[in-house]
Amino acid sequence: MGPILQESGSIATRPLPIAMSDAPDSPALLVGSRVRLLQAPPYLKSADAMPMLRPPDLVDSGEEGEVVGLRAGETVAVRFRRGAFLLERRQLELLPGA
Repeated sequence: MGPILQESGSIATRPLPIAMSDAPDSPALLVGSRVRLLQAPPYLKSADAMPMLRPPDLVDSGEEGEVVGLRAGETVAVRFRRGAFLLERRQLELLPGA
């Protein structure tokens, strides 16, 4: 049996995930968590409704940002000082106290 659907007005929606973890022993990544980019990717993908490829120099390696959304698989939307981008969970480090 599939997940339970919640009724929202006249549209049925699935509950959204609230945490993501890439391994059972790693800390959960929550919306609002502070993260650090471990290594700059070869390109960036914007976290807009219509994602676009962006140059990698918009975000520096080691820059801190805030998780603004969790996407399918291990993809995370993170807001940095120069925009929000889609990154893989393994590219990010959860900051202490987040």
